[in-house]
Amino acid sequence: MSQFALFATLTLEPGTKDAFMPLIQENAASSVADEPGCQRFDVLLPRKDDNENTVYLYECYDDKDAFAAHQATPHYTKFGDTGGAMIANMEVVMMTGR
Repeated sequence: MSQFALFATLTLEPGTKDAFMPLIQENAASSVADEPGCQRFDVLLPRKDDNENTVYLYECYDDKDAFAAHQATPHYTKFGDTGGAMIANMEVVMMTGR
């Protein structure tokens, strides 16, 4: 089995960060609590306010199938329906480990 991880850089629409943060934090907590294949889901912010519209995500899964299962969960869908419009741009780097 090969671990699957991703690092995402989200650029939020201006003025949406306060509404976005509880949504992504709920998605992260539900992922770790409810998905056996989700090992880690960190929501990270830059140390300085000069990137106030940027949020970083670091997620680790058992494998690609566990990530696909994550994308099929109700909390993922709920987040996409409510928080997706707040994301102006998303850059994702997908990684594997052995």
